[in-house]
Amino acid sequence: MGNYIVEIFLIISGILVGIINTLAGGGAIITMTLFTVLGLPIGVANGTNRIAVILQNFTATLTFLRKRMLDIKSGLKLAIPAVIGNIAGSLVATKISDTIFTICMAVVLTIVLVYMIIDQSHKTPSIHGGHPLIIRWWHYIWFLLLGFYGGYIYIGLGYVILAVTIWSMKLDIITANVIKGFIIFLATPFSLVVFIMNDQVDYAFGLWHGIGNVIGAAFASHFAINWGVKFVRWFTMTILVICFADLIGLISLHEWMHAILSYFGHGCIVC
Repeated sequence: MGNYIVEIFLIISGILVGIINTLAGGGAIITMTLFTVLGLPIGVANGTNRIAVILQNFTATLTFLRKRMLDIKSGLKLAIPAVIGNIAGSLVATKISDTIFTICMAVVLTIVLVYMIIDQSHKTPSIHGGHPLIIRWWHYIWFLLLGFYGGYIYIGLGYVILAVTIWSMKLDIITANVIKGFIIFLATPFSLVVFIMNDQVDYAFGLWHGIGNVIGAAFASHFAINWGVKFVRWFTMTILVICFADLIGLISLHEWMHAILSYFGHGCIVC
C-alpha cells in the first residue's frame, strides 16, 4: 500500500499521544516505538520526536493561557534553568542506549506511580492554575536537572515534572500539567536545534505526527478543567501502568504497532 497509510497512522497516533502528554505524560514511548518500527534509528527518532513535542505543547499552552490557568511569570522562572539543562543534555545525546532508556523509565514510572497511589491531596481537589507559584531556590536546581534529562532522553520527562511539581510545589495535577507543558514548550526548541545540527531529524515524520499532536493537545487542554482533577489523576495512573507493563515485558507496544502496520499492508520501512 502507498505511504499514505504511514501518514494516516502518524496523524492518528499523534492525536493519541497529544491527549496522553497533555493530561499525563509517557506518550513519547508510543512515538519513539512508532518511529523505530517505521525504520528510524533511535537517535533520529529521539530528535524527530521534538517536532511533535513543540507543536503539541505550544497548542496546549495557548489553550491554557486563554483559560487563564497559566501564570507566565512563574513559568518563565522555572523555564530558564530548564532551558540551560536542556541544551546541555542535548549536546551529550549523541548516542542513546536502549538500556539507558529502560532503566531511566523504570525508575521514573515506579517513583511517580507509587507517589500518586499514596498521595492524598486529590481528596480535596482545587484548581490553582493562573496564580503565582511559591518557588524556592531548590526548585531551580530541580528544573536544571529536569532540563538536562529532557534534552538527553526526554522519554518520561512529563512524569518527572509532574512528580516534582506535585510533591515539591504542592500543585494539583491539572496545574502541574499546565506548568509542565509551558516549560517543555520553551525548552524543547533548543534541543531540536542541536539534533538538527547533528542531522538527526526526519522532518516528514515529525510534521505528520505533529499534526496529530496538535489535534490531541487542543482537545485535551480544552476539556481538562471540565473533566476535573480526579479524572486526570486516574487517567495518568492508567497510562503509567501501561507504560510500565511495556517496559517490563508484560506487553509490547513495538509488536502491537508492527502488527497494525503489517495488517494495513505496510510493515516496517527498514526491518
